[in-house]
Amino acid sequence: MRLRKGPPDFMLLIITICLIGLGLVMVFSASAVKANVEFGNSYLFVLRQTVWAIISFIIMIIIMKLNYLKLRDFAIPLLVIAILGLIAALSPLGFETKGSSRWLQFGPIRFTPSEFAKLAMVYFLARNMEINYDKIRNFTYGIIPYVILLALVGGLVMLQPDLGTAFVIAGTVFFMLLVAGARWSHLGILALGGIGAVVAAIALAPYRMERMMAFMNPWKYASDEGFQVIQSLYALGSGGLFGMGLGMGRQKFFYLPEPYNDFIFAIIGEELGFLGISLVLTLFVLFAWRGFRIAINAPDIFGSLLAAGITTMIIFQASINMGVVCGVLPVTGITLPFISYGGSSLLFTMMGVGLLLNISRYSTYK
Repeated sequence: MRLRKGPPDFMLLIITICLIGLGLVMVFSASAVKANVEFGNSYLFVLRQTVWAIISFIIMIIIMKLNYLKLRDFAIPLLVIAILGLIAALSPLGFETKGSSRWLQFGPIRFTPSEFAKLAMVYFLARNMEINYDKIRNFTYGIIPYVILLALVGGLVMLQPDLGTAFVIAGTVFFMLLVAGARWSHLGILALGGIGAVVAAIALAPYRMERMMAFMNPWKYASDEGFQVIQSLYALGSGGLFGMGLGMGRQKFFYLPEPYNDFIFAIIGEELGFLGISLVLTLFVLFAWRGFRIAINAPDIFGSLLAAGITTMIIFQASINMGVVCGVLPVTGITLPFISYGGSSLLFTMMGVGLLLNISRYSTYK
């Protein structure tokens, strides 16, 4: 078996460009009304997102051209920086809005440490699991250390509070342990513990319990916790097969909160219909296919685990977002990767894609 350096996975690159392009179109459509009414500029949000898309794309290309094998030693520093960022967001340095302390602000730039923490966790786990690959099947040395790390990082994220992102991190850790060869019995214990932690997190926070009750019967809480989901379902139901037409949706006229952010998938359904939703789903399925294909063909354990973790993180987050919008999951407040408005979310997602493309250049063949 020989190792070669070749071109990146162009299909993954094309899929990514398609998702970003669709995202920019839909951010403009979903945000134009609010941007015009509140800021007097219909293009405000889409221009900001376009700037972030260009910056993110350039950084993706830079990361793609590096040798990822030479970046393994940065795993611990990146994780430490991520943890310090999460702590800073909870301190007086953090920027609070809508009851959440999820941001750090540097001048005009607002940064979400949890987005960086997701990628840093995947990078650290891939490196650490590679070093301790022969210990993964041992519960004490192969599971417990990662549970402790997950409790630390996930706990800091939940304190913001951000249960959705914590859930994405936990799901990614679980899948990476599975890929690394952990025992099914150990994973079962971990899953039961995770379910218990989620139940406790919901029970101990009244607002989460209210969201859960609204999830079970949103129409009973139509004026408060169930309002967003109901408006989302109205948007999806209005779209039909072909949609109302790009820019012709009604829910963005201050009916559906966050139409260009967490609930942009509902606007896609309303304006582009079932065909638009199917397009988004198809693009994410293709992304998963190429991402896991890169993981399978990676030249080493580190590259395989890194590619599997990044792909899982992105697809899992997309699945949760779409599940929330469709009313099959409780509202969590996480973005749809590549498509939702948000600079730091797009930046770190594209950094992950850059690593995937990087690994794809060093595929193996006989």
